[in-house]
Amino acid sequence: MTITVWLSLFTICLLGAMSPGPSLAMVAKHSLAGGRHNGLATAWAHAFGIGIYAFITLIGLAVLLHQSPLLFKTISYAGAGYLAYLGFNALRSKGGVAAKLESGETVSAWQSAREGFMISLLSPKIALFFIALFSQFVAVGHELTSKAIIVVTPFVVDGLWYTFITFLLSSPLILDKLRSRAVLIDRLSGIVLLLLAARVVLTV
Repeated sequence: MTITVWLSLFTICLLGAMSPGPSLAMVAKHSLAGGRHNGLATAWAHAFGIGIYAFITLIGLAVLLHQSPLLFKTISYAGAGYLAYLGFNALRSKGGVAAKLESGETVSAWQSAREGFMISLLSPKIALFFIALFSQFVAVGHELTSKAIIVVTPFVVDGLWYTFITFLLSSPLILDKLRSRAVLIDRLSGIVLLLLAARVVLTV
């Protein structure tokens, strides 16, 4: 793999990670509710899911999903259902930022990691990214080293981007201000997640 091809891969992965969506909402939620430790757990569990997507795209999932609309629709609807579930919980503050802060309940790193991982696997947006954009790089990965780079690049880029988001949101100056608006953040994140779920259902 040439440096030019890798830079193209890096740029696409970075733009994919930076695009707003349920992944950003999830990392923000756990960074606010549990602090930096939980935000990092969410970020890297999400990145691990991205790495799995990259690997299975490499071995042919993108082709399979493209050829099987039913399978893609099943994954998309499962993702929409999960987004809707998270959205309703956030609107009711059940398990959301506000509820955790008011009750003094600690959010475990395992819970943060689990939700980050599930979002990465069930997000139709991520599935589309790997089918439409990422899969084009699979053709250049004939050597084992190139294949490893193709899998590791999105994993590292995604993890580092959300690590940056976590450090930004868990800064004491920002954290105190955001936590004082925990209920509003829950409501907004719930609305965003429900709108994303509706968009998935309407566009599949």
